[in-house]
Amino acid sequence: MNLTNHTTKSKKNKYLTEIDRYKIEVLKKQGISNVDIAKALDKSDRTIRREIARGTIKILNSDLSERTEYCADVAQAKYRENAVNKGPGLKIGADHELAEYIENKIINEDYSPDAVIGEIKEQGIQFKTTICTKTVYNYIDKDIFLNLNNKHLLIKRNKPKRKYKQIRKVSITNTASRRIDERPEEVNNRESIGHWEMDCVVSGRGSKAVLLVLTERKSRKNLIYKMKDKTQKSVGKVLDKLERKHQNKFEKIFKSITMDNGCEFVNQNLIEKSVLTKKNRTTAYYAHPYSSWERGSNENANKIIRRFIPKGSDISLFTEKEIRRIEHWINNYPRKILKYRSAIKVYDIEMAS
Repeated sequence: MNLTNHTTKSKKNKYLTEIDRYKIEVLKKQGISNVDIAKALDKSDRTIRREIARGTIKILNSDLSERTEYCADVAQAKYRENAVNKGPGLKIGADHELAEYIENKIINEDYSPDAVIGEIKEQGIQFKTTICTKTVYNYIDKDIFLNLNNKHLLIKRNKPKRKYKQIRKVSITNTASRRIDERPEEVNNRESIGHWEMDCVVSGRGSKAVLLVLTERKSRKNLIYKMKDKTQKSVGKVLDKLERKHQNKFEKIFKSITMDNGCEFVNQNLIEKSVLTKKNRTTAYYAHPYSSWERGSNENANKIIRRFIPKGSDISLFTEKEIRRIEHWINNYPRKILKYRSAIKVYDIEMAS
């Protein structure tokens, strides 16, 4: 699953092994084009072009004329010496395992440089060298890595930003609801587990399908559910299903839920009332109109989801398996705000205490 393609499909591995380089040498001698070599090895065209450029050498013919030829041995040697040859004093030096680890995490698992370095420290992973986030960014800018460049970084992509004006439909009659001002300080300060924010991610025009996203405030754990439409009935179905799943533990897991004044959420009784006991199962709080920052964790989660499901997408076309993969990626991603632990790890620790 890769964010750069805005899809849940696995991205081509841009990693080249020594065996791959020998395959390239054989295929080039057979006259195979770079594009076909890329397809044969399941690599990107750019990776193959860069690799061939680095491994091409001049060979002197018997008649003293020159020809160019890709040499796998030369390419592999350059790869091994790449970090050192880029300049003296590189911290990464000859620690090829660290370089390969960083490349794999960013290219294939969509990590940011900060997330990679943070996870290495948090999990105590040992390499010959230790480097900081800033150093990784510097190496990427200077093209130190063989396969990794700025195009793999979400925040550095030269992609034009979409300009649009979004009007959020809110209920102007939801005046009897419990306002966010009544929320206890322990909830506001994220002191205890079990307090959630809730919102919907919508499809583009032509599709009513949406995602209901619940974000736990302290751990940032996310629960994502596909609904056929953005109605009170659909929201109630998801919460009822969760209650049936967790039974009497529901009240402990979902102590409170904070949401906006969207028409799909205004039925406070539907949110709070237990489908099993008819008593209150949770406490609902409503943010002020047009104040999305009051549900900051939820909004951030929605932005991450949009990396996988861009605005305008038809959510009904995404399978349950794909939705679960998105949820799994978000919940297992190391977060700086959590000291580079994942949301699922923090959530499990808090719930067990």
